[in-house]
Amino acid sequence: MAYDVAAIRSRFPALRAGIAHFDGPGGSQVPDSVAGAVAGALTSPLANRGTVTPGERAADAVVTGARAAMADLLGADPRGIVFGRSATALTFDLARTLAATWEPGDEVVVTRLDHDANIRPWVLAAEAAGVTVRWLGFDPETTELDDVTPLLSGRTRLVAVTGASNLVGTRPDVPAIAEAVHAAGALLVVDGVHLTAHEPVDVTALGADFYLCSPYKFLGPHCGVLAADPALLETLRPAKLLPSSDAVPERFELGTLPYELLAGTTAAVEFLAALDGDATGDRRARLVASMTAVAAHELPLRERIEAHVRDLPGVTVRSRAAQRTPTLLVTFDDRDPAQAYRFLAERRIAAPAASFYAVEASRHLGLGDTGSLRIGLSCYTDDADVDRLLTALSAFVSER
Repeated sequence: MAYDVAAIRSRFPALRAGIAHFDGPGGSQVPDSVAGAVAGALTSPLANRGTVTPGERAADAVVTGARAAMADLLGADPRGIVFGRSATALTFDLARTLAATWEPGDEVVVTRLDHDANIRPWVLAAEAAGVTVRWLGFDPETTELDDVTPLLSGRTRLVAVTGASNLVGTRPDVPAIAEAVHAAGALLVVDGVHLTAHEPVDVTALGADFYLCSPYKFLGPHCGVLAADPALLETLRPAKLLPSSDAVPERFELGTLPYELLAGTTAAVEFLAALDGDATGDRRARLVASMTAVAAHELPLRERIEAHVRDLPGVTVRSRAAQRTPTLLVTFDDRDPAQAYRFLAERRIAAPAASFYAVEASRHLGLGDTGSLRIGLSCYTDDADVDRLLTALSAFVSER
């Protein structure tokens, strides 16, 4: 069998604790090979990157290996892979750099569907540069993103949009958005933090000028990744230390990179590439096959949960877009979602309740800043996990 979820689960030490994890959108569990790669890097000779000592050469190999791995995962150029502390930190750095090229009267577009990490950096940068912010909404009933075209003009410099909503799972038609944005002469920034864990990604096909993601969402360690065309990166002049490298992508990386986390990132990509046991070809081909298998594995589980929850009295599934990740936002007519969160946690089921930093989306749905219960699937979710979740949700709804 190409996708063997039992074999996959056996590689995750955390799953031995017996918790049913539906909290993957906030951060995935980690396979043994990733932990081993992190430990291996920390216990091997390491130094600042160079070519003379074994430690220098080891550090350089870790960095170039991680760039190659992320390029394979995203269909990008390894020369355009930038590492940072987090996707949020990278977005702030990018926003400050791009804002230096803006002028009063210019415009940027952000959406109410996005995580605040792809909103606030642009809003704050626009305010500092005297640039107008235009807001793209979404339909609260369907959770489909509105048409961006009416907001575009000759003064639009940048549009920031999510590849998939971390709150409701909506996957906007990014290639269509990119076509409209580029026709207006603007740049497109895509927050792929939630998308990357669930679908094959090709940044060129998406039309993203800048694509950001976080390895800890797809089985890796806590760091951030920015992918862009190296030729585009060459045109940007970020703030940097005088003696630090001015080469691309190094000019965007502040200080010494966390080599152990980059080693873990490479291991996570390698693990993803092996999820489809029948996949062949180079690593990029195996990644596309494996991520396609992940999507095929997660879809029926999501549909099963959704069908059950829709039949529960007083429960509403707010995730309704035609194209979306296996992520369900659930509200209760007469119960606080935080109660459901605690009820499930007592039964060793992890499904948190919050707005998950998608505060604009939560407010737009009428849920304020507190949000609701989010159920997120991962590549290691199985039918037994779903059985436990559905039984517990039924018990919660019937309890008064």
